[in-house]
Amino acid sequence: MNIKTKRLTLVPCTEDFLLSISDKYEIGPHIEFHIEELKKDATMLGWGPWFVIDNESDSVIGDIGFKGKPQADKIVEVGYGIISSECGKGYATEAVNEIVNWAFASQKVDSVSAECLDDNYASIKVLKKLGMQEVEKEDNMIKWKLQRNK
Repeated sequence: MNIKTKRLTLVPCTEDFLLSISDKYEIGPHIEFHIEELKKDATMLGWGPWFVIDNESDSVIGDIGFKGKPQADKIVEVGYGIISSECGKGYATEAVNEIVNWAFASQKVDSVSAECLDDNYASIKVLKKLGMQEVEKEDNMIKWKLQRNK
């Protein structure tokens, strides 16, 4: 179920893969939460974190993913993070674009949402490159949405 691009390999989070990288990548609470959810519901695979691996160095450079499976509204929210030493190289845009395409291809998703702080210029740039539209501003958060082409 891995997704390969010219520069990256995206690997959905599983307990086995997590054990293979746990000493090489800082694991956040969202990943631990997903592993617990995956143990209860195997259909969560792909709808949580994915690890971003640089094909050249074969190292994990970040994680991206969805904040749960699509529900009746066919919407998923995407989030992402790339380690600081690898930022500014287009990895976030490349990786998020691929998993968004994966979600749309599943036919279970009609739109993808995201949010970021209004001063997070790097994320704003990524979301705009992906074609997301700003739909709402609330306090210091911007909410974004991308519709699947039908």
